[in-house]
Amino acid sequence: MGDSANQRDVRRMPGIGAFIAADVGGTHARIGLVRRSPGTSAIEVLRYERYACAEWPSLTAALQDFVSRLDGQVAIEHCAVACAGYVLGDAVVNDNLPWPVSIGDIRHALGLTGLAVVNDFEAVTYACQFLHDHETTPIIETDAPKTVGPIIVMGPGTGLGSAVLLPGKPHATVLPTEAGQISLAPGNDREVAILGELARGRDYVSYETALSGPGLVNLYRALSTLRGTAATLHEPAAVSAAALDGSDATASEALDVFCGLLGSFVGDLAMLYGARGGVYLAGGILPQIRERLLASSFATRFFNKGVMRAFLKQVPVRLMDHGQLGVIGAAGLYLHGSNAH
Repeated sequence: MGDSANQRDVRRMPGIGAFIAADVGGTHARIGLVRRSPGTSAIEVLRYERYACAEWPSLTAALQDFVSRLDGQVAIEHCAVACAGYVLGDAVVNDNLPWPVSIGDIRHALGLTGLAVVNDFEAVTYACQFLHDHETTPIIETDAPKTVGPIIVMGPGTGLGSAVLLPGKPHATVLPTEAGQISLAPGNDREVAILGELARGRDYVSYETALSGPGLVNLYRALSTLRGTAATLHEPAAVSAAALDGSDATASEALDVFCGLLGSFVGDLAMLYGARGGVYLAGGILPQIRERLLASSFATRFFNKGVMRAFLKQVPVRLMDHGQLGVIGAAGLYLHGSNAH
């Protein structure tokens, strides 16, 4: 069943303009009844539930359950789905989902007149403009006054996502990027040696090779080879857990290298896009290692950019929890005409 949260009395909410937005990942599908907040460009979440994907035979079934819980209070004609992957004909292609997603099935089962599929990271990036500081964790704070400018959202998860929010009128624009595929740049002798190990059997080593869930395992294996020890951990969660509880020295070093490389990479992106609006860190990994990240070399590496240190001192970096952001972003992008089917 869905985990209900932030419920409101839908009967008291005007149904005109309300529609469904969903953020679909390999583990959970987050579904919300949303509308544009009257008089603003913000998205109001009227009802929200999180579904465990493994407990449902399809995304269509989860969406139907969500709609059934509205008890006919709102006529649902539109739906926006944020999902990693890409649209190929009627299907959303994504190997990380537990089932295929059919656009036609969703439209037919829910009787929709409009359905959009948007990229999940673009959706989270769009939603970051509605975040308040108290909803995030400061990683690097600045005394500089808050500035309107490009905002970077990036985060390691199954891959390494990155996008840029460009403020503007009548609404902001999201610039998707493939920054995670930039060549990995070592910052010290140890990382040079790690890069040598990562390059074995690969024609190209990107930042994603190290800064992702699989990337953390890659770092652990490379360091195991350099240390002459056996690599006994094979899952990202196992590596991070062993690092955090201090039970494996190689895992601990892998997590430290991970945080250092992340700081260097984020600093590069901040310079590349002139991110005066700041940087938001997202993804499934970082909230789990928040304290380690704060104690790591992340900030040192972020600022270690020569003459650009003064600029970076004005760029705040904050950690955000995913929560409802994908739902809010999917809704906002749909209202602005993104990828309707």
